[in-house]
Amino acid sequence: MTIPQRLSALRAEMRTHGINAYIVPGTDPHASEYMAAHWTEMSWITGFLGETGTALITLDEAFLWTDSRYYLQAGIELAGTTVQLMRESDLDCPSIPQWLCEKLGANRRQALGFRLQNHSDEGNAAADNTPTVGLNAEMYSVNAYHDLCATLQASGIKVCTCDLISPLWTEERPAIPQGPLYPFDVQYAGETVASKLSRVRAEMAKKNANAMLVSALDEVAWLLNIRGTDVEYNPVVISYVVLEQDRCTLFIDPPKVNDQAAQYLAQEGIDVKEYTAICDYISTLSGTILYDGARVNEALYEAIPATCNAIACPSPIVALKARKNEVELAGVRKAMLQDAIALTRFFYWLEKEAFAEQRTKSKEQRQSTSVAEKCLTECDLMDKLHSFRAMGEHFTDESFGTIAGYKGNGAIVHYGATPATCATVLPEGMLLLDSGGQYYDGTTDITRTVWLGGDIPAQAKKDYTYVMKGHIALQTIRFPKGTRGDQLDALARQFMWQAGINYGHGTGHGVGHFLGCHEGPQNIRLNHNPALLEVGHILSDEPGIYRTDQWGIRTENLITVVPVPQTDEATTNDQWLAFDTLTLCFYDTNLLDLSLLTQAEIDWINAYHQQVYNTVAPHLEPNIAEYLRKKCQPI
Repeated sequence: MTIPQRLSALRAEMRTHGINAYIVPGTDPHASEYMAAHWTEMSWITGFLGETGTALITLDEAFLWTDSRYYLQAGIELAGTTVQLMRESDLDCPSIPQWLCEKLGANRRQALGFRLQNHSDEGNAAADNTPTVGLNAEMYSVNAYHDLCATLQASGIKVCTCDLISPLWTEERPAIPQGPLYPFDVQYAGETVASKLSRVRAEMAKKNANAMLVSALDEVAWLLNIRGTDVEYNPVVISYVVLEQDRCTLFIDPPKVNDQAAQYLAQEGIDVKEYTAICDYISTLSGTILYDGARVNEALYEAIPATCNAIACPSPIVALKARKNEVELAGVRKAMLQDAIALTRFFYWLEKEAFAEQRTKSKEQRQSTSVAEKCLTECDLMDKLHSFRAMGEHFTDESFGTIAGYKGNGAIVHYGATPATCATVLPEGMLLLDSGGQYYDGTTDITRTVWLGGDIPAQAKKDYTYVMKGHIALQTIRFPKGTRGDQLDALARQFMWQAGINYGHGTGHGVGHFLGCHEGPQNIRLNHNPALLEVGHILSDEPGIYRTDQWGIRTENLITVVPVPQTDEATTNDQWLAFDTLTLCFYDTNLLDLSLLTQAEIDWINAYHQQVYNTVAPHLEPNIAEYLRKKCQPI
């Protein structure tokens, strides 16, 4: 079916169930960022393929809410679908609950007022005209569901939990993946399962809890030292865990547990039950039950017996997982070296080999159809980089879909090239390359922006330098223990703010260890986040500037929080922290406007490049090592 046909079929189901509006969030039962294709219901009903979005379907309209990272992408993908884009980052854009209260609440009041003028039975009139919003309880976290209900019910709108997508999406719907889980050896994890279970149970005991629901896939994987291939880019296994003080039960489809996995789980004392048995098992629990309302779905919550004391609290696993141990940190540095080798080989290939034929042609010849057919595309670059990464030790997959944004495509923050839409890449203009890898040793994420040839516009140099100044300012800051990421975000924006420039995404996100590329609770963004930055946290540092139809510029390193001593000039007894840079890859210094840099910034770039060369060059072929030496020459 086409998107309009799918919308029509959904509306028919809505009429059958007496539903005025139906919400389809872009999530799965595990609150995942990246989902198995089985649960991409929002994309199926709208045609929008971005990572973040929520669809709202009424009986005569359809909308998609998404943030500023995806405005350009959504504008392209929603064309011809009848789905209207709601730009949720705009100040005048109502939230979905606000929109529903305004539209459905107003319609109810209008209809009710008409009926009260013609009928004496006010109760029947109200019941007959109560608008209803439907949603699938498995796809909504407890917090999101209860917040929505409270808002809508205050406007006289009823919420109905029902799954209207599954009856429609039958043909060609991907099945839930059935890949086997595999143990993640302690030599990479740095901590045994027994130790992790003990630490989490100790946190449970502080609240006198008998059991805790664990539904987030990265939490399950970390807790039990297991990994899998169920979700693209994330080495996780689709499953749930119920952790009790005397037992730990894993809920998983039986085909995923082969003999090796079964033996491992038995050795670790983990009970195994079928994935679909989770709600029945929860219904047998007693005492105090902990659940994370931001991550556990409403269907699981409703399975908790009414006789239990259900306590909502942030999952203790999130904070424990975020503080990397020494083994994990050492592993990440190994992964960063493998990444640096791959990227250096890629940029050498791109500069010295990929454009060899095109560089001999004039600009007019390069743009001709006959020559363009032989040119590279953004997808070619993505494939080539993947091939270089795949040569690395312990590499398993990319950590997210590579963003290879050429010229104006680089201004689409989460751009995704496809074979049908990707741009031809010529030896001229700007290329933004955002990519990462999954290694047993750790997870990487890096962005570099390079100039491929031709005269560099003065504004491009200014933009690149503003970004670099903010990038350096964040990495070099010293801050007292107890600092939050939102208190540091402006450091990366200050120089572009002075030029009247801003960007719509956060400056930094947490990063997992051979798990999710985006991990909480820590981040660096303007929005308030109460999570404190702690030793062992890994974050990204990635300011950017985006000019529609011209270029996108972003530089990104991964950094980790480390303790530093007080200075001789200290006036308080604060404990001090700083960032240590993990990423090892050169910057395109041709794009720098040196007149805008301070001597301290120049010194930092030179010192960083010296470290990159000293660390990476011994692992490269002689010609590529010489190429790296030139890229790392002092400015």
